Amino acid sequence: MNGAIALDRVRIVLSRTSHPGNIGAAARAMKTMGLGRLVLVQPASFPDPVAEARASGAGDLLATARVVGSLEEALEGTILSAAVTARRRERSVPVRNAREAAPELVSFAEKGEVALVFGNETSGLTNEEVGLCSTPVTIPANPAFSSLNLGAAVQLLCYELRMAALDPVPPAEPLPDLAAFEDIEGFHRHLERAMTVSGFYNPANPKRLLQRVRRLFGRIRLEKEEVNILRGIISALERKAE
Repeated sequence: MNGAIALDRVRIVLSRTSHPGNIGAAARAMKTMGLGRLVLVQPASFPDPVAEARASGAGDLLATARVVGSLEEALEGTILSAAVTARRRERSVPVRNAREAAPELVSFAEKGEVALVFGNETSGLTNEEVGLCSTPVTIPANPAFSSLNLGAAVQLLCYELRMAALDPVPPAEPLPDLAAFEDIEGFHRHLERAMTVSGFYNPANPKRLLQRVRRLFGRIRLEKEEVNILRGIISALERKAE
């Protein structure tokens, strides 16, 4: 697969964007790097003439942008997703910088849909949103002044993806057949139900159990067959307990 086709399988997801101008700036940044798929999660204002003005020739990306009600909906169908975040997260999956992450994202785009996820301009992504993604990615900015506007962050990540697509590095080993986002979420819901019924998990006093379980399996990068095996084990234990 050539680089242009790989980039066609990358969706840029903007979550809870507060200013429509940043949506337009992101669309312009995407188009200059050859990406065309924009997904908006609960934008404060869209469509909006300010977004059109800031897009500056990338209005076609705004016209085809998908607006969805949740990050879960935005990630449906993906096999890999990167949460762009500046903050270190407690007990998180190891963070990689944009240049390190881009070749892997492009490689997996040859097998299926991938996503880059950006959070709100002020607060960024929530811990829950980062937990829904496969891997956290950061931009190694000046630690004394690391603030980047949303359009600039999208530009930098899209540039790294384009460079990785133009000069792809073949993976050392065959890429695994990763489970789709909705299959992994189905597994987590199934596991939560089983833990609740068994008494192991108390929804009234959840603490951080579900977050820790999600991070545990997130480090593994579950494959399709592995999800099927895990759900089969849970179902067998449920039948045994009846």
